[in-house]
Amino acid sequence: MFGLHYKLERTAIGLVIAIIAVASIGGFVEIAPLFTIDETVESDPDMRLYTPLELAGRDIYMREGCYACHSQMIRTLRDEVDRYGPYSLAVESQYDHPHLWGSKRTGPDLARLGGKYSDAWHVAHLINPRDVVAESNMPRYGWLAETILRSDDLGLHLRAMQRVGVPYTEEMIANATQDAHAQANPAASTTQGVTERYGEETNIRAFDGDPQRLTEMDALVAYLQILGQLTDAPFQTAMED
Repeated sequence: MFGLHYKLERTAIGLVIAIIAVASIGGFVEIAPLFTIDETVESDPDMRLYTPLELAGRDIYMREGCYACHSQMIRTLRDEVDRYGPYSLAVESQYDHPHLWGSKRTGPDLARLGGKYSDAWHVAHLINPRDVVAESNMPRYGWLAETILRSDDLGLHLRAMQRVGVPYTEEMIANATQDAHAQANPAASTTQGVTERYGEETNIRAFDGDPQRLTEMDALVAYLQILGQLTDAPFQTAMED
């Protein structure tokens, strides 16, 4: 075996061919499963879309590097399911560009965070994490509550997502800014449009406690409250298992 290796090392062309052959095996192992992707990845016709406000919150989540300490993927291991809930399915991330599965957990996994805590808890936690979790080493994000969310370009954000396959309609794109403000202000006359476009289960409330201002805190809390709530598929799968 070593004799063959030594001979290959002395022959440049032979060594190159051997490297290509070995690399091809690895490439085939990675590529072959993609030919059966339609059979292996779940689908859910009732999958909900991120609202403009939730999408803006997701952008803030990425901007602040939250994905570096929090994963959004529950593995199939028993202890993970017991701690966080049903394991993650591929269908849950079909509208995520990029996906935020992550692998490092300085903080807990957030895949099933939506609805677990109140909006007030999230606001307090983001302003000063140690007020609600004494041992937390998470940085403070209090300025989010004082920073007005830029909303005039939300239609462009939806347009970008549409171009990579997210089924946002032209109506959704045209009303993106209005819908973001309405979702965080239950008294607004345009809230009905939000539920018509994104579904009756859409969270509509003043996420940061102040319906008169649309802040980055509103957006981030709206996003956190929808994590794990876009589809019921994982819970249905858990019941079947």
